[in-house]
Amino acid sequence: MNPLNLPADAACALIGPPGSGKSTFARQHFQPTEVVSSDFCRALVADDERDQSATGDAFEVLHSIADKRLRRGLLTVIDATNLRSPDRPWLIGRARHWQRPLVAVLFDVPLATVQAQNTARARVVPAHVVSEFHALLPSVDQLHAEGWDTVYLASTITPAPARGLRTAPKGDTR
Repeated sequence: MNPLNLPADAACALIGPPGSGKSTFARQHFQPTEVVSSDFCRALVADDERDQSATGDAFEVLHSIADKRLRRGLLTVIDATNLRSPDRPWLIGRARHWQRPLVAVLFDVPLATVQAQNTARARVVPAHVVSEFHALLPSVDQLHAEGWDTVYLASTITPAPARGLRTAPKGDTR
């Protein structure tokens, strides 16, 4: 197991299908202000995080918040599936623009586990949608080829300490 030690000014994407544990992981490893969630942004614009018709507006809000945090040099964690081809290039481009390190956390969870976790959630995503998203999981090599500086497999990350994970101070190159 490896500790997750992110630079304090990193752009970090949680990458995985619905039900893979991204939001739970975000709550366990990051401060609430560090996480920009597509579900939360959907709720902001439509009063319902499940309202898929609000996704376009939600991502406009998500992009705006993320860009402002990156400009300020703040750790910015994107909690969304980040699986479709247009999802990741935006964050890569903004992180490069603001000269921020890029970190991906890939949720390498077997489909059967994802499906089981999905059925236990309050907001269940249809099984066929989960399967379609799972099929889009990129490889570590693919993410590096896209330009990600560091790629973690979620399955190899040490659980966060009880007080929450602290990020590396700016300038710390560990």
